[in-house]
Amino acid sequence: MIKISHGAEAVLYEDRGTIIKERLSKAYRLPHLDEALRKFRTRREAKVLQRLEELNFPAPHLREFSDKRMSLIMDVVPGEKLKSVLQQGDDHTQLAAAMGNNVGKLHQNDIIHGDLTTSNMIQHAETGQLHFLDFGLSSFSGKVEDKAVDLYLLERALESAHHQHPELFEKVVEGYKEAYSDAGKVLERLQEVRKRGRNKGK
Repeated sequence: MIKISHGAEAVLYEDRGTIIKERLSKAYRLPHLDEALRKFRTRREAKVLQRLEELNFPAPHLREFSDKRMSLIMDVVPGEKLKSVLQQGDDHTQLAAAMGNNVGKLHQNDIIHGDLTTSNMIQHAETGQLHFLDFGLSSFSGKVEDKAVDLYLLERALESAHHQHPELFEKVVEGYKEAYSDAGKVLERLQEVRKRGRNKGK
């Protein structure tokens, strides 16, 4: 078993074609609150992954989870992270549209990713299809505000990591509109979220 990532919320290991995700205990939280929160987030992430499988959405296949060990076991998605693909290749517009299409499918089914960055997306090595990863901050919500914030976080992530391609988010929006019937309401709210974001930065 090889440790492949150690983040603020969890540690990831790779073991014989699977990814094992273990949620970390936080010493600054009261023990019973820490356990309750990790249990809730583990169950919710598992529930989201199960729902995505029902929808045939490109995401890791969940094999099993445990809210005692606070862990999930998923299949490995072979391929390269989209962040690297975009920095190296020239197929930006098509990938950005696919990104937006995926987000639209999530929002159409009232699923909020919560951490949309190109580091949490992989272009599948065999199919070329874009897969979304890391649903640790995901949730179920039909609120326009939550969907607009999800998009805003993606827009900010693209500006930060891929500023040399300012056209990416425009293509994301095109793909989003194709997949989500209520895209107009979310994009309208996105304008308000942007204003709040700018005001916070002052």
